[in-house]
Amino acid sequence: MDTQKTYLVFGATGHTGQHFTSLALQNGHRVKALARTPGKLTSRNPNLEVHHGTITDPPDLDPLLDGVDAVVSMLGDAQLQQTSPINTAFIRKLIPAMRRTGVTRFLYQAGGLSAAPGTRLSPALWTVRNTIARSYIGQHQDNEAVMRYLTDDAMDIEWMVHRAGIGSDGPSKGVLERSHKRMSIATFLDCASYNYRLLSDPTAIHTCDPSAYQN
Repeated sequence: MDTQKTYLVFGATGHTGQHFTSLALQNGHRVKALARTPGKLTSRNPNLEVHHGTITDPPDLDPLLDGVDAVVSMLGDAQLQQTSPINTAFIRKLIPAMRRTGVTRFLYQAGGLSAAPGTRLSPALWTVRNTIARSYIGQHQDNEAVMRYLTDDAMDIEWMVHRAGIGSDGPSKGVLERSHKRMSIATFLDCASYNYRLLSDPTAIHTCDPSAYQN
């Protein structure tokens, strides 16, 4: 087992978040989770600590961050994000709280159709974003605003962004690795496993890369 760490997870009841939480607990780590519906986290693991709340009306973040080694955000609400950049507003509260409590490591999962700061999507991805995935445009824009904020105002934090090509639930299809160009459509399980490994990768700090399955 790795040295026990404590992760504060936002989005722990989501598809990827549930897999990440299970993986962290299986490896002997502690997980604090903020959940709108705590009952969705059915694990009775003593290392799981669930707090009721939402990012649109969050509780005091400083106590939640007490004793935490890293923060993981796998948030998304396409309906709310159509009209409001809820993730950006929350991250702007979270980062100062991390500074106050001395927590430095932060992983944010964005969608693969969100462009990293100073870059453009490939023509193929741009077409998908503006046709098939057009109903998620608010979510893409929210993710992009988060990445700009992290790049412009939070370089003192050891943040990393995973621009995930999430497809569906199901068994593992392989091992994802960080890629500057390729992006695979991956299962929730594989994205969670990648996020778990990424947290311990010092070369991923201050990157906004997608992931792809190993050849």
